[in-house]
Amino acid sequence: MKPFSGSTERCARTFYVAVLLSVVLWALIFYSTSLLQSGDALSKPPAFFSPRSGRPDPSCAGRYVYMYDLPPRFNADLARDCRRLSASTDMCRHVVNDGFGSSFTDGAGGSLPESGAYATDQYMLELIFHARMRQYECLTSDPAAAAAVYVPFYAEFDLAMRIDNSNMSARNALPRDMADWLVRRPEWRAMGGRDHFMVASRPTWDLLCDPNHGGYGNSLMTYPAIRNMTVLAFEASPWQGNDFAVPYPSHFHPSSDAQVVAWQSRMRGLERRRLWCFAGGSRHESRKTGRNQIIEQCGRSSRCALLGKAAVTKSPGEYTQGEYSPSHAMRLLESAEFCIQPRGDSYTRKSIFDTILAGCIPVFLHPISAYVQYTWYLPRDYRAYSVFIPQRDVIGRNASIEEVLRKIPPAKVARMREEVIRLIPAVMYREPAAKGVQFKDAFDVAVERVVDRVAKRRRAAAEGRECRDSVDGYDSWKYNLLEDGQTEIGPHEFDPYMSM
Repeated sequence: MKPFSGSTERCARTFYVAVLLSVVLWALIFYSTSLLQSGDALSKPPAFFSPRSGRPDPSCAGRYVYMYDLPPRFNADLARDCRRLSASTDMCRHVVNDGFGSSFTDGAGGSLPESGAYATDQYMLELIFHARMRQYECLTSDPAAAAAVYVPFYAEFDLAMRIDNSNMSARNALPRDMADWLVRRPEWRAMGGRDHFMVASRPTWDLLCDPNHGGYGNSLMTYPAIRNMTVLAFEASPWQGNDFAVPYPSHFHPSSDAQVVAWQSRMRGLERRRLWCFAGGSRHESRKTGRNQIIEQCGRSSRCALLGKAAVTKSPGEYTQGEYSPSHAMRLLESAEFCIQPRGDSYTRKSIFDTILAGCIPVFLHPISAYVQYTWYLPRDYRAYSVFIPQRDVIGRNASIEEVLRKIPPAKVARMREEVIRLIPAVMYREPAAKGVQFKDAFDVAVERVVDRVAKRRRAAAEGRECRDSVDGYDSWKYNLLEDGQTEIGPHEFDPYMSM
């Protein structure tokens, strides 16, 4: 057996070396896997991580938003192609300054401050919101940590470029592409898009066109992928369940709390020489909105003023020919106690928020113009900050606007104006890069309410049910007027007006 003893020893040594190498190999595999897992953990922000500061930020708990980096055809390319937005107006001048448009100064004694005043076009809301989201303090690169997911699609830019195209398929091409792109994303599949939201610089009516029957607009909001999302627009449909109204952008975009406080103080101290005013003109359907009757009544009164022809630009330049300049409009609104707000081209109009900015008490003729629209921003008790005169009474000449306003006691007028001035910060869109700002603007309110809505839907999903915070149909608007804790709807004082 001696001849085999060396071989046996060599085999034994080989066996032990193999065992040792195997142990080392598995140790390396385990160690490498651990590193990879810890690396993944480090690449994701923990619960209280603020991506902008790189430091823990407890204030971001439950407020994180994940923003898609969309292919440029859905936003950046559309903005660059701004000359196609209008055949008659140079819209590229409105795209500058992150959608605020060109800055301007009123000079000493002007109606707008020397800093923060812009010639802002209402259709730039998508651009404004996107720019602000890029600077949002609780933006996260981890969709799993996000309370909500933002889709920066420029729906208005796309529709404006194709609105005159009679081919419905062509108008729906990019919206269809957007919906298809979303449903392929793992972020969308996590909740079927119920944690997603987007902004539209359009009344949502324009995005609800039946794809099978044509009509004005496109069909973006009819697609199931979008129907699951929350859509923010400056005019929402009272009969849709997933769209919510946010303020039109006005002309003052502050960058500090001090600017806002100074503006509010100035609005309190203004001498308002006129009882009422109307900043607007007639429309081809003025008989249905009461505009003709408003202009007629105002023209007969010494206590009312209209914007007048002097306020309209005569030639192209800083403003488009035929536009009202911001300075003239704001000067008029600041001069009156009450500002009349009939329906615009649709139910709402930008002047509503110019009026609030001016500290003027709005007078509405239809509930859809504000009361069932801006429920995230305006008090449920509309009498606290506004006057309601039914449109049908003005059109039928059954109501004298001036007589109604004269009967309001001065003490009540003062309380209403103070409430309007209190609302000012929440209907502004501040400078995106402003630091150390404490006041909540329109963007802050919108994100807060979206996050709250998503949280309710998330809790419902965890309980195996669908969150029914609103429904489609005739009574949809009533759900948005429910107070906290209320779940049942019933007859409402606005019922007689909702079919007008």
